[in-house]
Amino acid sequence: MYRTHSNGALNASHIGQEVSLAGWVQKTRDKGFMIWVDLRDRYGVTQLIFDAERSPAEIMERAKTLGREFVIQVTGNVIERESKNPQLPTGDIEILVKELTVLNEALVPPFTIEDNTDGGEELRMKYRYLDIRRNPVKQKLIFRHRVAMETRKYLSAQDFIEVETPYLIKSTPEGARDFVVPSRMNEGQFYALPQSPQTFKQLLMVGGMDKYFQLVKCFRDEDLRADRQPEFTQIDCEMAFVEQEDILQTFEGLTRHLLQEINGVKVGSFPRMSYEEAMRTYGNDKPDIRFGMKFAELNALTQHKEFPVFNQAALVVGMAVPGAASFTRKEIDRLIDWVKRPQVGARGMVYVKCQEDGTYKSSVDKFYNQEDLAAWAVATGAQTGDLICILSGETHQVRTQLSALRMELAERLGLRKPDEFAPLWVVDFPLLEWDEELGRYHAMHHPFTSPKPADMHLLDTDPGKVRANAYDLVLNGNEIGGGSIRIHDKATQARLFDLLGFGPEEAKEQFGFLMNAFEYGAPPHGGIAFGLDRLVAILGGQESIRDFIAFPKNNSGRDVMIDAPSAIDLEQLKELSLQIRKA
Repeated sequence: MYRTHSNGALNASHIGQEVSLAGWVQKTRDKGFMIWVDLRDRYGVTQLIFDAERSPAEIMERAKTLGREFVIQVTGNVIERESKNPQLPTGDIEILVKELTVLNEALVPPFTIEDNTDGGEELRMKYRYLDIRRNPVKQKLIFRHRVAMETRKYLSAQDFIEVETPYLIKSTPEGARDFVVPSRMNEGQFYALPQSPQTFKQLLMVGGMDKYFQLVKCFRDEDLRADRQPEFTQIDCEMAFVEQEDILQTFEGLTRHLLQEINGVKVGSFPRMSYEEAMRTYGNDKPDIRFGMKFAELNALTQHKEFPVFNQAALVVGMAVPGAASFTRKEIDRLIDWVKRPQVGARGMVYVKCQEDGTYKSSVDKFYNQEDLAAWAVATGAQTGDLICILSGETHQVRTQLSALRMELAERLGLRKPDEFAPLWVVDFPLLEWDEELGRYHAMHHPFTSPKPADMHLLDTDPGKVRANAYDLVLNGNEIGGGSIRIHDKATQARLFDLLGFGPEEAKEQFGFLMNAFEYGAPPHGGIAFGLDRLVAILGGQESIRDFIAFPKNNSGRDVMIDAPSAIDLEQLKELSLQIRKA
């Protein structure tokens, strides 16, 4: 037995006992006649003491050779610690060592394995196995485990069955790019790694499983950012014989359960907002409602006043920023420069200060009087001491720009508090979006999403106005889950394929297995998928998912630890009937 206890288990009640411990050397302090070693494992740190008067001479000599991250085993007696450390659970005791075994020596690590390390992100990713030894990373992985276990506990209690679906599937033209896998036994043919188990979970409903879930790895060959990885994990769920309300209630329950069990936060019923309202009021379909700054459309109050910038705009929209009238001219100029960056793309910004004396000071005083500015304040809900920020331009672009400004100001003003949670359902998305470049519609969610029953007649007359029976769950300005009621009859599915530009033969080739299944009694069904990585990060008070993944990829989609992706042997290429083209 390497150890009788972990390094976080011992306390004053164990004084006098003989114990064995194992772990990594965190640090050593050598006073010549006495050596202290901090021994670390997953559970904590225990101080060891080697004393020339009380420890065997050969053990003292061996202790002098210990370096950082050596793996050792010790046996000794638990004694009271003279200089106690109230910050450690084991801070009242130490181990007087009488036996020491070096299980493995270690090179000096390339960065300090402490809570606050001197290693940069790329270096820590290269030596991720060392980074995981640090408490901040280790605790995030344990936190992820807790979220996963509570998810399984809740869904199992709701009669969901976890079913594994295949990883080697068929590539389909909808959605993001697939990662493809060549088949050695079927020359010239390829599998795809699943972007989601969508069709399989629908087939499970046809198979009568009724309630399915899976914590499943999914793959998308997309450009990366802080909250996106080429491989990610979904909490994937599907239910039969349900309507939208059934699903919203079930997964509102899951989210409420996680907030309560993981964060100790109780929340009531989740508010609901239509996609149209979210875009009009917040400029995006995943608004952060922990704070205000709602948009007000100001066309009627600003146009035809001899100010050409507003007069020529399709939309003039503003918001009140609480307490920001105190911003200096230099601070406001920096804000204007921020919205004019290429990443945001605004042409400029008009502002109004709601001053303490009840008057208004704006950047367009030449064109608008106090009565005009007061009307803007009423429309935006601005109070004394607030700053009104106004952008104008093409409708979709200006909403996106003001949304970016809203989030930036909320960050600067400390309004995005990580320990506050504001969930929201966004519903009634458009079913289809028109692609000008391709001259056809594409599905806003995916091609299996059912239209709203009330809009079904519009499929033949005005498909662009059809609302989807779809819903997204938003938490703190992040989409954490999305789903829909599915089409479960062959005729409606065929009609939607037609609108998406799939001819009958192409639809049969790509999705014939699903269409065939619908002819054998498909129940009404629907589901949702949560992004587990993102959900865990938000519950953990962060928005970047990388530290909550054991072995993440970098921003280029590379695993710098194992150096992947990499070239493969020419013989392997020949077996797969592939060849590398030389430039």
